[in-house]
Amino acid sequence: QVQLVESGGGLVQPGGSLRLSCVASGRIFSIRTMGWYRQAPGKQRELVATAPSGGSTNYADSVKGRFGIRRDNAKNTVYLQMNSLKPEDTAVYYCNADLRQGILSAYADYWGQGTQVTVSS
Repeated sequence: QVQLVESGGGLVQPGGSLRLSCVASGRIFSIRTMGWYRQAPGKQRELVATAPSGGSTNYADSVKGRFGIRRDNAKNTVYLQMNSLKPEDTAVYYCNADLRQGILSAYADYWGQGTQVTVSS
């Protein structure tokens, strides 16, 4: 089975920075897209940033210019660098990977358990 494990969440003051990491492990043949989503209390899960293997990165308008996504394909890892954090960024952040477990397998979405990010004074 495939497992995605996030780390790096925590409490940070407004204007501060945080870096999230996500490692995909298990039986993995290839990963097409990795990304980050978040869900605040009372709200739906929303896209934060994605990094396709063969395309351009994309970001939610609310984080453009502040967040950066980067992949380390050799380690099956994706990072989310979050700068100039705002209280509105408070949410559980989830890692997502679009991958296949074999050359003849179909691509499917996998999710991590999430890591809490709290931006507060």
